[in-house]
Amino acid sequence: MSHPSLATLSQQLESDNSKDRMVALAQLRDVAPLEAMPLIKKVLDDEVLQIRSMAVFALGIKQTEESYPILIKLLETDADYGIRADAAGALGYLQDERALKPLLRAFYEDTSWLVRFSAAVSLGNLGRPEAKDALIQALDSGEAILEQAAIAALGEIGAVETVDRLVTFVSSENWLVRQRLAEALGVLPCEKSLAAVKFLVKDDHPQVREAAQYSLDRLSNSNS
Repeated sequence: MSHPSLATLSQQLESDNSKDRMVALAQLRDVAPLEAMPLIKKVLDDEVLQIRSMAVFALGIKQTEESYPILIKLLETDADYGIRADAAGALGYLQDERALKPLLRAFYEDTSWLVRFSAAVSLGNLGRPEAKDALIQALDSGEAILEQAAIAALGEIGAVETVDRLVTFVSSENWLVRQRLAEALGVLPCEKSLAAVKFLVKDDHPQVREAAQYSLDRLSNSNS
């Protein structure tokens, strides 16, 4: 099956039909980043929010030197919280350490929980220990989705010293929080992690039990 030419995709991205633009944007997955970038930029200000969202996501996947500054500008200035959240998420895909401070600023200052959630996830993707304090703060948010993001991210940055705080979520009413906890503890080896996953292996929810069993096996192997 032949792929559309760049000229064809460029033309489709300028179509008055939003479906044409959306299809063309999706087809950029087979185009090299440097060739895709000018085409992605055509629809970054599209009138259809879903197309804008797809374009922002594409900036994180089709990485060029232009991706980072464009995403930072969107994160810091766009009026739509969904686009700011998309930009925060795309910055995680870039794994550019320059994004640490902008993501921390978004986490602390943005008024949208969705942006803060995306920022927390991307802070985990960066794997930088400097994000620890912000992620611990997210644990106190009282919002289950932020708790999930923070627990997972603390696992990703290898913050073993936060295990005492993390294990307090073994009795969370939200099974997704307990599942994220079971997963995170598997990469934070210590005695308290091991004790907590042994407890979670007996959880009422099958997905929590499955995650805990995987982490238990992982922790047991690391100690053998």
